[in-house]
Amino acid sequence: MQILSVENVTKTYQSGSRKLTVLDNVHFSIDEGESVAIVGPSGSGKTTLLGLCAGLDYATSGSVILNGHALEKLSEDQRAAVRNKEVGFIFQNFQLLPTLTALENVMVPLELKKRKDAKTKAQELLKMVGLADRSTHYPTQLSGGEQQRVSIARAFANEPKILFADEPTGNLDTETGTIIEDMIFDLNKQNGTTLVLVTHDPELAKKTNKIIQIKGGIIQEGQYV
Repeated sequence: MQILSVENVTKTYQSGSRKLTVLDNVHFSIDEGESVAIVGPSGSGKTTLLGLCAGLDYATSGSVILNGHALEKLSEDQRAAVRNKEVGFIFQNFQLLPTLTALENVMVPLELKKRKDAKTKAQELLKMVGLADRSTHYPTQLSGGEQQRVSIARAFANEPKILFADEPTGNLDTETGTIIEDMIFDLNKQNGTTLVLVTHDPELAKKTNKIIQIKGGIIQEGQYV
């Protein structure tokens, strides 16, 4: 069953007097439980595409259907509700709230859902990523790898149907990056979560079920496998 369908999506921006086309008639679909890598050079439109798929922005034309929701037909509040219910995010720069502890950061999406067991669930997630003993530490007291583990725990807190990861190991050293990669794929399999990641790393891309290569805003023929 398809969880994500991108149908003839184009995204343009006005840059002075000229129109800049970032994505040009992009079309693909992803099934539930798949792991997919979106690869391509800098400026190719990867991150823009990820944002459209996650409902963070509107396409100029075309349709993005996320787990049955046609995102272009929804208001900003409705898209936010879909993201809160269906989607998890892992960012390259972690995006942790600096004034909250590791535990409190993981609790945020659970509290937004008014989960009464938010603290207990967050503690379980931190234990799952090996940070049970760092729960009271603030982001500045954690290493880059530890911060990314917290962001992974937070991403899985609302039990998302689809997880979007934008260069999840881009700011980490090779050894730490490998640990984080393994953790993401292990959790993906354990939870049956669909994984869509943007990466420059060909070795990371090869770990996924499917690779979508994009260049100049266009999916390259023969590279969608």
